[in-house]
Order: sequence, then structure tokens, then C-alpha cells
Amino acid sequence: VQLQASGGGLVQPGGSLRLSCTASGFTLDWLAIGWFRQVPGKERGGVACISSAPGNAYYAGSVKGRFTISRDNVRHTVDLQMNSLKPEDTAIYYCAADRAMPVSTRAPFWGQGTQVTVSS
Repeated sequence: VQLQASGGGLVQPGGSLRLSCTASGFTLDWLAIGWFRQVPGKERGGVACISSAPGNAYYAGSVKGRFTISRDNVRHTVDLQMNSLKPEDTAIYYCAADRAMPVSTRAPFWGQGTQVTVSS
């Protein structure tokens, strides 16, 4: 089971990015998916997660109202739309999968991470 996170980059404060989590060899449709982030010297923390159908979503307080996690069952991806980005959102973002909610740092399947840098 291999996950891939993509879509990171450099963006100015107040800007937007959209991250995508995809899988090789299987579909994400029936798995719970979480997005996490980590900065050097700090523990990896949860950002958002989404269940399989009906796709209930949960957010960390620091991103609620700015980030949206969603499923695209045509593309078989789980996306994280990040708006109103702040410098403190700078981190490596990872997606993870588990068979059921909640998706925690103990999830069995992880992607390689994508760098998000918010800076002017």
C-alpha cells in the first residue's frame, strides 16, 4: 500500500494551495484518510481527516474554516484545500490511511510528504 501526497509549494500569506493524496494499486474510497503536518523539531500533528462514505470530516482548531478536506471518487483522491494560508502553516504535509476513523499518527499507511512553505 503506497500513498502519495502532492501539490505543495511556496505561497504568500493569504494564498491558497490544494494538496492531493493518491494511492498506488488500490483505491482510497473505502479508507479513512488523514492529513498531518510536521515541522523540524516538533511532533507530527493532525490537520484534518475524513471517513469513508458518507465522508464525515474533522479539523484541527488551527485550520478550521480555512482548510477543507474532501474526496474525489472519480479521481480516487483525497484533497486538502488550504485557503488563507499563514506562515505558521509552513510544514511538510503527509497523508495517511487507516481502515476506520479516527486516523492518528499510528495509522498503518503513509505517503512521503509534500513541503508547504508560506512566506512573503
